Amino acid sequence: MSRIMLVDDEPNMLSALQRALRQSKPLAGAQIETFTNPFDALNRICVCEFDLVVSDFMMPEMSGGEFLQALKEVAPTTVRIMLSASTDFKTAMAAINDAHVFRFIPKPWQQAELEQNILQGLEERQRLLAEAGKAPSPQELEARRLEAEEPGLLHVKRSDDGSIIL
Repeated sequence: MSRIMLVDDEPNMLSALQRALRQSKPLAGAQIETFTNPFDALNRICVCEFDLVVSDFMMPEMSGGEFLQALKEVAPTTVRIMLSASTDFKTAMAAINDAHVFRFIPKPWQQAELEQNILQGLEERQRLLAEAGKAPSPQELEARRLEAEEPGLLHVKRSDDGSIIL
């Protein structure tokens, strides 16, 4: 199951983006967390690993480029995608060069393009994990899938004497 983080200072934009991802059949079942504050998003990624992050560029507390650059430092194998209403070439190049952004998607986005870029980003994540020697085994992937379908299925609680607690 994929974990995706969405960061945008506009709650309506976050809702639209989340709705777009939930409508995508290939992304069905993905765990999506949203943040309007990039500092809260950075705190969250320090305690929970995400496969992919989609961030707006223009945010008041911290630019999307600064956020994704900080994210690269704490979670180097998390794939970074930037959304922006700006068509400024320098903006896109700075994001790509400084934060190693995987894709730069213009607002308003096209549903098919957004979906394709996120799916490619998730494939890139697997490649990055394999390079880093952190790729999950097929058994781990299956265990994650089962746990997502039935939370608690793989976690057995035992008493001190070793008997199973129901």
